[in-house]
Parts: sequence; structure tokens; C-alpha cells
Amino acid sequence: MELSTIVLLIASYIFGAIPFAYIIGKVFYNVDIRQHGSGNIGTTNTFRILGKKSGIIVLILDFLKGAIPVYVAMWMNVDIPVIIFGLCAALGHVYSIFLKFKGGKAVATGAGVIMAVAPLIFLIILLCFLIVLTVFHYVSLASVSGVTMLFILSLFTNNLALKIVSGILFILIVFKHIPNMKRIKNKTEPKAYLFKKK
Repeated sequence: MELSTIVLLIASYIFGAIPFAYIIGKVFYNVDIRQHGSGNIGTTNTFRILGKKSGIIVLILDFLKGAIPVYVAMWMNVDIPVIIFGLCAALGHVYSIFLKFKGGKAVATGAGVIMAVAPLIFLIILLCFLIVLTVFHYVSLASVSGVTMLFILSLFTNNLALKIVSGILFILIVFKHIPNMKRIKNKTEPKAYLFKKK
């Protein structure tokens, strides 16, 4: 493995570890988002605590955290599968060095990785996410459904790296959403509506 590849792997993790929701909350609202709502530094909690504008910004930034390392790896013509750099970014998001190795749930960042590597699969899992969210109104359930669809679809490809990374993302995202699944069972999980509730 070339030195440039190793440096890019480390850089991908550090880039993924940047806690945009935490930074935006502290800088613009003087709010530590970890102390409010679910305590998560992801998109959903940002929407609930900081509002729609900040939520959209965090969604885009977290998404790009997954996509950009993959595109940079493609541009550099690295000697290992480019999806590995996206995985490093996703791990950085979940286990951020800037937050004592705590972080988000890698949904938006993982989605950015898949969009860069397999756009068609990304569109399918996005559709799955939106359908589940529209029907059941739980972002957590939609996220778990999306990553489950990702893992299933990856099994029908010839891309071993995609299969492995999809499996890791599946385990990681499902594990991080266990508390949400328990709250859904207990009917205490907050709902989210794509369209205004009538």
C-alpha cells in the first residue's frame, strides 16, 4: 500500500469525524446538541433541535463527508477499493476523535458513500427510505430499512468490497438504532412527517 493511500485513509477518517451538527449548534445557537433531544449529532436531531435550515445544512455536510473521500480516491487512482475511504469517513462520523470517539449513526454519511460508489443502488435505497418514512413516519425505521436494502442489493453484485462495506454499515447502523427500535416498540419514538399532518 502506497504512503499516499495511507494518508488518504487517515484523512478520510478525520474528515468524517468533523461533527458539523455540534459545530453549528455551538457557533450559531450556543447549544450543545448532545444535551438535547436524542443527544445524537446527526441530521434528525438537528432538525428537531436547531430547525429545518440547520437540519438541511447538516444533512448535506454529513452526506458529503461520505462522498468526497470516495471521489478523491477515484481521482488519485488509489491501489485499493475506493469504497474503503468512504467507510473510514463513516467510522469517523460514528467514532469521532473530536468527541471522545462518540458521534452519529452514519446514515447520511453512509448514503454519501453509496451514492459515490453505486448511484443506482443509492437511488433504490433512497426510494426505500422515503417510502418507509412516508408510511410509518419513523426516521430510524426508514434508516434501518434503507441499510437493510443496501445489504441485500450488494449481495447481487460482483463487487466484493461493496458487499463487505455494506455488511459493516448494516451492522453499524442497526446497532446504533437499537434504542430507537425499542422506543418504537414502546410507542415513545418521535415521529417525523415528510408532509404536513392533516
